Amino acid sequence: MRKAFSYRADTSVPEFPDDRPILIFDGNCVLCSGFVDFLLRRDKQKLFRFLSAQSPLGSALYQHYGLVSEDYDSNILLENGIVRIKSDGSLRVLELLGFPWSMAFVARIFPYPLRDWLYDLIARNRLKWFGVRASCYLPDQSDADRFLG
Repeated sequence: MRKAFSYRADTSVPEFPDDRPILIFDGNCVLCSGFVDFLLRRDKQKLFRFLSAQSPLGSALYQHYGLVSEDYDSNILLENGIVRIKSDGSLRVLELLGFPWSMAFVARIFPYPLRDWLYDLIARNRLKWFGVRASCYLPDQSDADRFLG
């Protein structure tokens, strides 16, 4: 496990504001972009920032954490410099969103390997099942300040 804020010492990762949780997502994936839309509508406190994995910063962070940067088969949540991926990251996003979404914590009763097996199954098939965007996700102008990169 890497130390918190380990990316700050990595010269291949450009500097960026990390004072709020950041969700790095596949901007070409319809499911992933839909999750971002879901969060934008429900995150009334504007807690989250978002970053497309296809951006230079998103790609650098995928590489920093040893994730395949061509597939983007896991969202990345950076919170307080700590990385969370796969089911752990998705559940933490919902927990941070507040009630009733925070009730997702009950999914933690399932063993980590089982949760990630299900996550991986969906991730492997997400483009086939949900589709691919013709271009990378772009936010509405009203939400542009919540996106990095």
